[in-house]
Amino acid sequence: MKARPDLVSKDTPDGVEVFQLTEGEVPCSHVYMEAQIFAPDSKRFVLHRSAHAHGSSKDDPEHRYLVCDLDNGGVLTPITAETGATGPSLSPDGAVCYYFVNETETNGGRLTLKRVGLDGTGRETVLVIDAPPHGAVRRPSRIYPLSTISSDGKRMAQPGFFGDGIEENAPWGLMVIDLERGSVEVVLEGPTWLNLHPQYCRSTGEAACHDVMVQENHGCAYDLSGACTTLVSGKGADIHVIADDGTGMRNLPWGRDGDEFCQGHQCWRGCEVSAITSTSVRSSGDKGLVESAAVEFAGHVGLATPGGVRSVLSRTFPKPSFSHFATDMAGLRFISDARVGQQWLLYTAEFGGAASDPLKDWTFVLDTRSNATLKTTHPHPFLSPDGTRGFFNSDESGTLHAYMVTGLFGEQA
Repeated sequence: MKARPDLVSKDTPDGVEVFQLTEGEVPCSHVYMEAQIFAPDSKRFVLHRSAHAHGSSKDDPEHRYLVCDLDNGGVLTPITAETGATGPSLSPDGAVCYYFVNETETNGGRLTLKRVGLDGTGRETVLVIDAPPHGAVRRPSRIYPLSTISSDGKRMAQPGFFGDGIEENAPWGLMVIDLERGSVEVVLEGPTWLNLHPQYCRSTGEAACHDVMVQENHGCAYDLSGACTTLVSGKGADIHVIADDGTGMRNLPWGRDGDEFCQGHQCWRGCEVSAITSTSVRSSGDKGLVESAAVEFAGHVGLATPGGVRSVLSRTFPKPSFSHFATDMAGLRFISDARVGQQWLLYTAEFGGAASDPLKDWTFVLDTRSNATLKTTHPHPFLSPDGTRGFFNSDESGTLHAYMVTGLFGEQA
């Protein structure tokens, strides 16, 4: 971990410090900002080397997940060695890391789920999927780089493709894994689920802990192997919540009116049952933030869903241009990047009432200096669970690396 005082500016708040967590010629990155990769004490988390902001190659032998120990000077310790490691999720108590080893091919190969202690001990195989799981007629392939784990630690969800290389418009689906029984079932399936972004609600409520937020992309196109040829966002994207048995589909009242559309990133507000999305509005050019709770499914009508309640969180910001964001676990603190011209800027804010008040105390933190023309170098900021530290990606050195910023919200480093 290397201090980088050169990355702060005259407009950066006093007390803010920046640290570079990874170095060298091999690109490194934080895992996507919605991933559950932090221990609850905010002291250890998982990032990866030989990776970019949207994932890694399953065939890259140099790819590794690393545990970063913030109480020990940010020392990095490899936690995986297998080629094809993907989709990490930490158990809610932070004791173990679950991850997949992707050795799949179209309707073939195998997908292995493993778990290991954060100190690298006790590694074991939870299950191997080498046949069609319950609810599917084919084996999964094109495994999504993000998994999600329920707040009680009993279930994981993982998307994949269920084509055979022959059928056109073969289905994508969501697998739900029972970690206690070692069983797996496909609970959601169809041609519109190729970019699911599944996220378990982090509430510990009896019903809410079974809820999964999912992204549906209508109008996408992909080839017989599942390789995406047209990724439709805009009017084609809407966001739903389902129970992890595949029932109870609900709508989040965002986008799909021809003017507002979801950019494709959303997350739960901490452990609350409301969620946040980033939107783009054609008529104004604004890229704003909207918070809502899910309501009864009424078709794929987005913000026109009856009963939908919306709070435009960015409504006090002069010209919002936000894209990727995250909250702390309490749902009180917020961090986001904002693309302004060819700059990716970093901002923080604080929440008011759930699904009612706008974000307040907007604070410019720094210019991430990441290349705004490359998708692979998106900053993708997020907060530690306690909200005291922020994290982002940047290729300001010429190579993509992972960074940390402290002193946010007036906290002492």
